[in-house]
Amino acid sequence: MDQRLNFITLAVADMSATKAFYLDALGWQPSYQDDTVLMLQLAPGLILSFWDAEEFEAEAGPVTLKNAPVTLAYNCRTTDDVDAVLREAVTAGATLLSEGTRRAWGGYSGYFRDPNDYRWEIAWNPSALGEKLLDEIRA
Repeated sequence: MDQRLNFITLAVADMSATKAFYLDALGWQPSYQDDTVLMLQLAPGLILSFWDAEEFEAEAGPVTLKNAPVTLAYNCRTTDDVDAVLREAVTAGATLLSEGTRRAWGGYSGYFRDPNDYRWEIAWNPSALGEKLLDEIRA
């Protein structure tokens, strides 16, 4: 098996709120959408997929939607960029969980919660890996 990941699929209780947040408020572009599914291509070979919870459960089994032990992360080039992205998310309807803060691991990050209670970490990661990930986006 190759070391890769192509889909991150998250069950959501309210597809309308999900589309309003990601498409309308943040301006992200769908790769596919219908009444029960929203797919957003994040990078070559990687899709973030939101599924209506009932449809998800019918295929994948029972789910719990509150406080999922998952964090989605978005890397930035600077600490100022972290603060700007957090403000943009809150303006779009996200709930701020923590403002940008210097972290013990050497970076700077803050958190917001989307309309389905999924947590996003917005981070500046000063490591070589953090820089590599951002450079790959430009390539």
